[in-house]
Amino acid sequence: MPKECCNCCQEEEIICQSCAMPLSDETLFGTEKDGSKNEDYCIYCYKEGAFTEPDLTVDMMIEKGVEFLVKEHGIDAEEAKTIMKEAMQTLKRWRQE
Repeated sequence: MPKECCNCCQEEEIICQSCAMPLSDETLFGTEKDGSKNEDYCIYCYKEGAFTEPDLTVDMMIEKGVEFLVKEHGIDAEEAKTIMKEAMQTLKRWRQE
């Protein structure tokens, strides 16, 4: 079982549906074209009604997340990859419908 890096993946917490970042404050919410807040995505993934990196693949997002978890939380790279792969399967942007 992978070590928990933080509380960012807890179900009761709102997380970005693209990168899994906790959305603990509405200042972190992405925005729609009209300036209204989008509660599904963070400001780094979604601005003015569009993804900030529209060509990003799920594998690219996993790698970005691994880099962050290793650097910011001191998680082993293999554990971080497992955490990110599991998280991505549950997120709206990456779910296979």
